[in-house]
Amino acid sequence: MPDAPKPRLMISALEHYAYCPRQCALIHVEQSYEENVYTLRGNRDHRRADEPETEIRDDVRVERALPLYSDEWGLTGRADVVEFDDGTPYPVEYKHGTTRRHEPGRIQLCAQALCLEEMTGRSVPAGALYHTKSHRRQEVAFGEQLRADTRAVIDAVRTQLRKQTVPPPVNDDRCPPCSLQTVCMPDAVDTPARQRRETDRLFTAEE
Repeated sequence: MPDAPKPRLMISALEHYAYCPRQCALIHVEQSYEENVYTLRGNRDHRRADEPETEIRDDVRVERALPLYSDEWGLTGRADVVEFDDGTPYPVEYKHGTTRRHEPGRIQLCAQALCLEEMTGRSVPAGALYHTKSHRRQEVAFGEQLRADTRAVIDAVRTQLRKQTVPPPVNDDRCPPCSLQTVCMPDAVDTPARQRRETDRLFTAEE
């Protein structure tokens, strides 16, 4: 009897998990989502890429908002842009801001490559993150380490969704730009330690 197909994961969930497992759980387990200035800017920057379109540019076919899937990995989603140069797919993911190393985006992009390899039967050796503020591309090579990291995140997200687990807040430098602060309440993780500090200060003898 053939194995049952894997439940489909949204490729976007992989980026959420790679950024913060709690963020992923709040969005994909508890169905919580909030907008902030960062998400609104990102939505604005994605506006053109979100409209399906095909164009030919210097003998390269460019597909925008291309639907993606993988039966092997149980993935579904959409690529902002895929360029086909002589039939070889080259995914391009739009990111708000200037050029920087974007680990969650690299995971997301590699997952798109896994889908494209299955869909086209062609090897996808590289893609790019396009940073909308600097208007520059950062090429990402899909080496074995990044592929292994991406497969590990796929397994972790699948486990999280199956178990319906929500990790505790972390309250670190990932939190300020996150739109889910009011739902996540990361400051709560500091409350006991802060209370202990204030209590200790009350009973500190003055010289």
